[in-house]
Amino acid sequence: MMLDAASLPADLRRWLADHLPGVGCATDASWPQRTESRVWRLEAGTTAVYVKINPSPETHKRETDAYRHAAAALSREEAPRLIAADPALQAILMTALDGKVVRELPLTATVEAQVHELAGRLLRRWHDHAEPVPPQARKGVMASMDNQASEASACLDNLNRHLTGAERALVSEVARDLPRLTADLPLVYLHGDFSPRNWVWNAKTQALGLIDFEMAGHALAVQDMIWLSGAVWPTRSDLRKSFFKGYGRELTTKEHQALLLLTTRLAASYLAAGLANSDQVLIDRGRNALSELARTHT
Repeated sequence: MMLDAASLPADLRRWLADHLPGVGCATDASWPQRTESRVWRLEAGTTAVYVKINPSPETHKRETDAYRHAAAALSREEAPRLIAADPALQAILMTALDGKVVRELPLTATVEAQVHELAGRLLRRWHDHAEPVPPQARKGVMASMDNQASEASACLDNLNRHLTGAERALVSEVARDLPRLTADLPLVYLHGDFSPRNWVWNAKTQALGLIDFEMAGHALAVQDMIWLSGAVWPTRSDLRKSFFKGYGRELTTKEHQALLLLTTRLAASYLAAGLANSDQVLIDRGRNALSELARTHT
């Protein structure tokens, strides 16, 4: 929805005036499913930029740190550049990428494969550009693994009659083995929300860009692949193949097993949430993923 710039919060307008004078209009570009973050596309003459208000001081720091990482790892056509940031407002001002968000774009199968290969290439470069690992990072990752194992155990109790024997065995494996399996896997710097809603496709230049860095931080490399593994690859093995062609390497045996268990936890969560809320999209996504994961694991 296009708005007059005067409709923006007053303190944000005052801050923007110091960095981008002459803003004429603003378009609300917030993601509907993430109401805690606010994003606007701003027009100032022929210049288009984005301004975002992060939901917390932590996400603001994560995102501003990640812009430094992005500038080193990716080109200006592949990632926005940070123009200004204000911790008090939790606001960031960034350049705009040319193109459209991939999610729900009507792509041909050929272009879709190209996009997923480029996505794999981008993610590999993001992962390979090292960042110093904070002392508390491993502790945070292991706490997350413990929480996900506990969630799998709870899903197992709630979903028991909805699962096949092979699916129950796989969810049980998550609850039993996930923390132990992931304890010594190396940490990399993640994008943190790596999915087509954060990919920007420029059809004219055939380039793919990456946006939205507020979940960036250190964790296991495969954690950037969980959404694709649970929501896309169960029914599109061709896109998995394209992605790993771009990523440039297959996963190690232990990484493959970790991704299997993390994706199983996500799929069980999808199914449990879908059944609880009568959401057929989540039900189908969870069932498709669990069925495929159990089939390929046996």
